[in-house]
Amino acid sequence: MDYQFKEIEKKWQQFWAKNNTFKAENHSAKPKYYVMDMFPYPSGAGLHVGHPLGYIASDIFARYKRLKGFNVLHPMGYDSFGLPAEQYAIQTGQHPAITTEQNIATYRRQLDQIGFSFDWSREVRTSSPDYYKWTQWIFMQLFNSWYNLETDKAESISTLIQKFEAEGNTSVKAASDDDVLNFSAEEYTSFTDQKKQEELLKYRLTYLRESTVNWCAALGTVLANDEVKDGFSERGGFPVEQKKMMQWSMRITAYAERLLQGLDTIDWPEPLKEMQRNWIGKSVGAMVEFEVEPVVGNFKLSQDSPLEPAKIAVFTTRVDTIFGVTFVVLAPEHELVKDLTTPDQRADIEAYIDQAKKKSELDRMADTKTVSGAFTGSYVISPLNNDKIPVWIADYVLAGYGTGAVMGVPSGDARDHRFATHFNLPIVAILDTQKEVLKEADATKEGRYINSGFINGMTYKEATAAVIAKLEELGTGKAKINFRMRDAIFGRQRYWGEPVPVYFKDGLPQLIDEKELPLVLPEVDKYLPTESGEPPLARAEGWKYRNEFDYELSTMPGWAGSSWYWYRYMATKEERAENVFAPKEAIDYWKDVDLYIGGSEHATGHLLYSRFWNKFLKDLGLVEAEEPFKKLINQGMIQGRSSFVYRVEAEFDFRLISGEHTNTLIINTEIVRPNLFISKSIYEKFISGDESTFEAINSFYKKFNIEIRNVRVNPIHVDVNIISNDLLEITKFRSSRSDYENAAFIFEDSSISTPRNNQNGKYICGHEIEKMSKSKFNVVNPDEMIERYGADTLRMYEMFLGPLEQSKPWNTNGIEGVFKFLRKFWKLFHDDSFNFRVVNEAPTKAELKSLHKIIKKVEDDVERFSFNTSVSSFMIAVNELTEIKCAKRSILQDMVVILSPYAPHICEELWMLLGNEAGSLSYAAYPKFNPEFLVEDAFSYPISINGKTKTNLEIPLNLDPKEVEMLVLADENVQKYLAGQTPKKVIVVKGRIVNMVV
Repeated sequence: MDYQFKEIEKKWQQFWAKNNTFKAENHSAKPKYYVMDMFPYPSGAGLHVGHPLGYIASDIFARYKRLKGFNVLHPMGYDSFGLPAEQYAIQTGQHPAITTEQNIATYRRQLDQIGFSFDWSREVRTSSPDYYKWTQWIFMQLFNSWYNLETDKAESISTLIQKFEAEGNTSVKAASDDDVLNFSAEEYTSFTDQKKQEELLKYRLTYLRESTVNWCAALGTVLANDEVKDGFSERGGFPVEQKKMMQWSMRITAYAERLLQGLDTIDWPEPLKEMQRNWIGKSVGAMVEFEVEPVVGNFKLSQDSPLEPAKIAVFTTRVDTIFGVTFVVLAPEHELVKDLTTPDQRADIEAYIDQAKKKSELDRMADTKTVSGAFTGSYVISPLNNDKIPVWIADYVLAGYGTGAVMGVPSGDARDHRFATHFNLPIVAILDTQKEVLKEADATKEGRYINSGFINGMTYKEATAAVIAKLEELGTGKAKINFRMRDAIFGRQRYWGEPVPVYFKDGLPQLIDEKELPLVLPEVDKYLPTESGEPPLARAEGWKYRNEFDYELSTMPGWAGSSWYWYRYMATKEERAENVFAPKEAIDYWKDVDLYIGGSEHATGHLLYSRFWNKFLKDLGLVEAEEPFKKLINQGMIQGRSSFVYRVEAEFDFRLISGEHTNTLIINTEIVRPNLFISKSIYEKFISGDESTFEAINSFYKKFNIEIRNVRVNPIHVDVNIISNDLLEITKFRSSRSDYENAAFIFEDSSISTPRNNQNGKYICGHEIEKMSKSKFNVVNPDEMIERYGADTLRMYEMFLGPLEQSKPWNTNGIEGVFKFLRKFWKLFHDDSFNFRVVNEAPTKAELKSLHKIIKKVEDDVERFSFNTSVSSFMIAVNELTEIKCAKRSILQDMVVILSPYAPHICEELWMLLGNEAGSLSYAAYPKFNPEFLVEDAFSYPISINGKTKTNLEIPLNLDPKEVEMLVLADENVQKYLAGQTPKKVIVVKGRIVNMVV
């Protein structure tokens, strides 16, 4: 029987599921290997062909590692909390859990039919209470911890309390808020419980504080920076503004140095590691305090005023430039802006703040060319020369970065220079090497200082040390290491997320009893915020802790559940009944993820937060590994091949039977809009100005007594599923949309088709490579590919498209070649009547050579994750074996093993036909490479006479040049070409050529 892929694939998928073929054990004498994919959010659209790319690669590697004798854990689950399900709930009233369950069912069906070797017994869903119980538990551990800078690790908050009670906090070195009080042990002991909790909150690793957030009123929630594009929500396109809110945050900044240093210990793509380095943003510099010129309203304070002047703290990496400061800029959200704004400037400042609210922080950071700002009317005093410096606000300064204030040095910074030039502020040269500072900034550190007081004449190193020493002496600054990264906001004002296990007593957060976990999402009547603007959880009837205290109404962000899920996978179904997030024995065995595959778009989100949580869990002694993922591969994107039809648009002027003018057309007695589409070559002629094309379009409309003018032709996306080799299927196109029912076409040969004549012709579509998206009608569903060609073909074709890490376009036209290869592979095992024909005979040298070439090639390729080159090599090997009519069991059985990670279904079937136990292929041994079979013992020498090749001779490679010469001269064919002449010289290049000069 020919290759019946549908029956074969269904059979083996059922077998694997029934027999738990890929179930991993937590105890094994085999070495462990943990392969993991970034688990998907189960969207309603299901998978398109781009989604499985990374999954196929990881599955090939997992199957390969099993063949190499490893105990492989290869699990899958769902990141199932998410905004799309909640938006659908808002629109329809359907509970997000129902939508999510339906979407997961679609994903599971699609994943199963691709033939992945997942251990489904370990599936996780972040929205399941038995999972998010432990997400909530980790939150509680963070709340009950502080970061001790002396031990460089997180510790129980109880150890901090002991320090406070014994010695106060003056000697405590901790990651904390900036506004902590200084107190002695006696003072701490005298604090009320309320006051103690307020101070402890400033040290906890998760805490409440007012933060500037991206607030989307239409969605009723705070959005992460990567969820905002150009001031609008990525989902739905709703306006987003900057807003200050009380928010939960996590003190990831405490781990900044460890996160930075850890990057040197892991095998991740260098561009991604650089993204994290830049995000963490370590800077060595100094903190400088500028005292605000004292004012009350518009009046200066007198010298003996009891009010203490405000101070603006600035972090700078170039403290040596302090004498070149000519302005200070605050973020529009800075807490001092309101107090510093004078009445004359209030209208300008308020208008500017409103404008800044409409831009996300990412947009503000990215816009380096627009210059904008507003003067507060106030001034600060330079700490070293008492110069009076104006205070401005500008949106390029962010409240959450550093101190939310920068000192402007226009002579040395290009952005400051643009700002100073735009607002006509002074520009002062500070180094003798800065020559044209009025024209452009010069950030040099070379030369000696000028216009810089006591550091005049010094070099950069001398000046930096001298300025810091002076600031410390004056108490107005100090050396400091700063990080750009901010604490992570940990809350969303939405329904579909993990409830935060916190209630409020006397306005302060308290943890619920650990025995009461999980805190389950309550039922609500609607999934919208309340009329008063509270989050949806406020709608829950009677939802109070112990019927008395208000719960936290925010839910956790989308990254919470994905920040530890690899540990939950380590627990078997039975072990999950135990009251631990993962059993210690399992963690000790699996330790960390050996291979993680997913997108680089998570570089500063999930991948950073996962490292943070992993380090925290290690500090608590719960896990062994400092880093969660040893090796990371970012798979590229499979791009869509969009197709276009070309629609004619024009101004129409024609008369109907009634005599009225209208933009309609009578076809088959029906009045319709004129929809004319021209084929690709006609379009290309049109845009090149070809008059004949306009005449063809014009003649079409004249048939209906229509005059046209201002003709345009617009490319319009068309569904790629009604196109074959760029040819549009006319009937399917007309039935795809109601407004296309009466479409007319000008074909490649300029013939015309209307619904009336229904003439057939060739309509060629244009194409372009774009991101695969529903809006571009270029989504290819894997279900359709599997129905037509099978899962094994899809798996191999996705690998064949190009290197795993690179983006590449999808082209359905190419998949046929891979399908033909698999049929050819099947045919190796069968005769022309499709009878199984494998024989138990000794292999030939040529057969062994072909086999061992592919053994070595695939082994090298898989270890390097170069899957695309393996597919090409498989094709070459099968062609070679077909050409020599190989039917030897010893050769073909090893070929089945080698190919099985790529095309597991067909290989399982052939493995069984070869007489092996069903299902044993997954744990067979990968064939051993023997280099001896690749050693060539003979070579076909080209024989040349006077530089012209005349013939070839097969000669053993172990002969020396003189022996080769003798064999060549003795050959009858060579003697014919010599025609009785004796060569003057014979040149033998061993293993390459023989040339004779006559």
